[in-house]
Amino acid sequence: MPVIGLKVPERPLDPRELAPTPSSRSEPDTVDAVMERARAAQGAFASVDQETADAAVRALAWSLYNPDHAREVAELAVQDTGLGNVADKVRKKQRKTFGTLRDLLRAPSVGVIERDEAKGLVKYAKPMGVIGAVTPSTNPGATPVNKAMMAVKGRNAIVIAPSPLGYRTTARIVDLMRRELAAIGLPEDLVQILPAPITKDSTEALMKACDLVVVTGSQDNVRRAYSSGTPAIGVGAGNVPVIIDETADLDAAAERIRDSKIFDNSTSCSSENAVVIVDAVYDAAVAALERAGAYLCTPEERQRVIERLWVKGKLNRDLIARDAEVLAGAFDLPAQAHAKSFFLVEESGVGKAYPLSGEKLALVLTVYRASDFKAAKERVREILEHQGKGHSCGLHTTDMDRARELAEDLEVVRVLVNFAHTFGNGGGFNSGLGFTLSMGCGSWQKNSISENLSYRHMLNITHLVTPIPEDKPTEMELFGPHWKRIGHEAGQSEAAR
Repeated sequence: MPVIGLKVPERPLDPRELAPTPSSRSEPDTVDAVMERARAAQGAFASVDQETADAAVRALAWSLYNPDHAREVAELAVQDTGLGNVADKVRKKQRKTFGTLRDLLRAPSVGVIERDEAKGLVKYAKPMGVIGAVTPSTNPGATPVNKAMMAVKGRNAIVIAPSPLGYRTTARIVDLMRRELAAIGLPEDLVQILPAPITKDSTEALMKACDLVVVTGSQDNVRRAYSSGTPAIGVGAGNVPVIIDETADLDAAAERIRDSKIFDNSTSCSSENAVVIVDAVYDAAVAALERAGAYLCTPEERQRVIERLWVKGKLNRDLIARDAEVLAGAFDLPAQAHAKSFFLVEESGVGKAYPLSGEKLALVLTVYRASDFKAAKERVREILEHQGKGHSCGLHTTDMDRARELAEDLEVVRVLVNFAHTFGNGGGFNSGLGFTLSMGCGSWQKNSISENLSYRHMLNITHLVTPIPEDKPTEMELFGPHWKRIGHEAGQSEAAR
């Protein structure tokens, strides 16, 4: 990818309006103090033009896209959380930031953003104010930047409440974002982090004080956000099932599943957790997955996977998002398994009694056999009802009628066809979905959005309304079909209305 340079606005910035605030402070921070600075910075930034807003977005993007910074923050994230791997985190940070920047620079967010002459409507974008962003330990560097870019695109400020596990990583990237803003004469305090230690009380205080809460991470935090009294956007848990049908290119499907499953050691909520294979190609598809780098566990090994990946009903913190070789050792797998990149475990049941049917955050892929496509679709529905309903599912096929059938019948926001799921679900250069690290799951997971989070969710919109030619149908046009059904010969007169 080419390096994107900063485009400093040609219009000189007024230093009295946009003076950066020093990042070093002697007094201890409080949520109130952070919010006071955020409101001051946002107040100064609220009236800037599109060019300046975009300059701020570029600055934030460069803070993480910069190769040195991407690697530094990736290394810090792995050190702090023990989740994922450095190489993939570098790729994720640069890819997501680059794609988000592409999307944001192509969209208006200041002044008139839409005109509909036929309806006499003109829409004006206004900032919301201060965004409170709760971010997860799985992405302590990428998610804060992703949300900050979206917030600042709308001329908002943002205060980040990171996972305690990833605090040091998030604090470092916040510092880098602030430096890039200051370098082009914009207020550092447009981006801030809650003071350590992060607690439920301080996070709730931020939720109540800000103008919009955006939560990526634990469902406990999502529920707290929705009950905070502040408008909130929460996203849901993943547990992605994908189907391989008898028309699929099996090797291509296996390679896509591998690439997605192993990326950053399965930390993504979009990572495949189960593959449902129709009987006609079951053995051939499993063989293709093995050629792509999978190891198929025996029934005895399967039992060890279950016993060691879950401890007292919860995922083993020491094994999630770990390298494949670590898992091979932990599961006491044979020597040939240590050279593999992920592990297949066959399953026949779904629900609480079958932990393999849920999200694993590990390089373990559950494999189901289905008699045909209809049975595969019902198995996917069953898996999603257990966990991940609303999020997404996938299909590897050459029959687009089947893809349309899944989209019509299943309660998910996204159905991906012939994708490496992780690289298409949260936006991709060959996917029409917008780049994001936060994916709404609709009312199916009690989310307020059923699409990928974007800057548009961080805007207020003013509608300018002007007269248009009257659009008033007759009674017969509206009620005619109903009157015909009930045998009514005439309705109210037009005058009676």
